[in-house]
Amino acid sequence: MDNKKTILLIDDDSDLLENTSFMIKSSGFDVLTGENGLDAVKKYKEFAPNLVIMDVKMPQMDGFEAFFKIKQYDPNAKVVLITAYSIDEEKHNKAQSMGLIDTVSKPYSFDTIEDIVNRYA
Repeated sequence: MDNKKTILLIDDDSDLLENTSFMIKSSGFDVLTGENGLDAVKKYKEFAPNLVIMDVKMPQMDGFEAFFKIKQYDPNAKVVLITAYSIDEEKHNKAQSMGLIDTVSKPYSFDTIEDIVNRYA
């Protein structure tokens, strides 16, 4: 197995997922993708990625719920949430108290994502 760092990228917008995945791969990282919070939790447990970048508003299980489940499974998990919407302050504060690394607003630039990946992965 190679020593590449693995990023788990979760978003229900397939175009954004594909483009962001391509950008992160071009920076030399392995990328796993999923389309909802259930995917995030399952793939986190299966692959133990170095960093999770996950949308907040998704079907089936939102990003906050997935974040809480991942942190319950692994308190040291590194997670960044992304959103295009105003966020639930109560959930956001709880997530921050549990070690949420950052929250990024959409639309985001590749430089922003590249900086986060290089800093936290």
